[in-house]
Amino acid sequence: MDLKQLGYFVRVAELGSFTKAAAALQVAQPALSRQVRLLEVELRQSLLLRNGRGAVPTEAGQLLLEHGRGILHQVERAREELGRVRGTLAGRVAIGLPPSLARLVAVPLTRRFRQQLPQARLSITEGLSVSMQDALLNGRLDLALLYNAQPLPELDLQPLFDEELLLVQAHPEAGPQAPSGASSPNLALHPDPLPLAELAQLPLLIPTRPNALRMHVEVELAKLGLRPRIALEIDGVAAVLDLVADGLGCAVLPRHAVAASGRPAAFAMRAIGPPALRIPVALACSAQRPSTLTQRTARELILQVCAQRLGPLKALAPQSVSG
Repeated sequence: MDLKQLGYFVRVAELGSFTKAAAALQVAQPALSRQVRLLEVELRQSLLLRNGRGAVPTEAGQLLLEHGRGILHQVERAREELGRVRGTLAGRVAIGLPPSLARLVAVPLTRRFRQQLPQARLSITEGLSVSMQDALLNGRLDLALLYNAQPLPELDLQPLFDEELLLVQAHPEAGPQAPSGASSPNLALHPDPLPLAELAQLPLLIPTRPNALRMHVEVELAKLGLRPRIALEIDGVAAVLDLVADGLGCAVLPRHAVAASGRPAAFAMRAIGPPALRIPVALACSAQRPSTLTQRTARELILQVCAQRLGPLKALAPQSVSG
């Protein structure tokens, strides 16, 4: 059995599409189809049901998919063990980060990865938690930080912390063109929390569905029989903050999104509650595919960076803010 053919089949079966698999593998679709067909001829069984919506494993294909994942994992482990003989780990790790965390985590994570895994390859993708969860399940991502991840048998979730979400408004003493500067720990926090019910009365600049932060805000307001007042739907933390600084509305974001903005003095933040509005963050990987040693090392690096970069931001003390 050809390992390349097996790898091609596994990717098609996981993605449910020859077109998506060809793009992920960076090979021409006719060549991909030919290799999978040669595998079917060798095994004398149809492995995939091809239809207008994609490709679905047959009973034999499902069986080969389960074995194929294990075989490919063992091959990768063998390569890693040989790399350890040379004194290094190799392989590729694909990591997903939500936009609100990427700016704070991506650079230190990349530095640590290159220091500790110089022979390995790192791929970082920004995306919505919903889409990254799907990418974990179909093998396009190995690890991801997810907001409000729903427990699934196919996912291994490690809860990290509950992120407090704050109301972010333009600072009353800062103009819309507040100068950029290094992030400061002295972020302005209103001394009085905003009752959750009052959040529904404010004009929100909010991402489009299915953004996890938006869905969480909507669910919490729905418990009170309320809906958010949406001034504008816009994706991208930087764009949201630019509009907030310009006085066009307010936003609900984690505090570190403001701290990493480059101009925290332009904003005032206010706790929401009680109880405090929080959203869980978890480190996730697929439970269907055993992780390699390189992936496990990358997982530890993520935990270290999160503890270093996100820990201090939880200890924000209230400060007086006029208005």
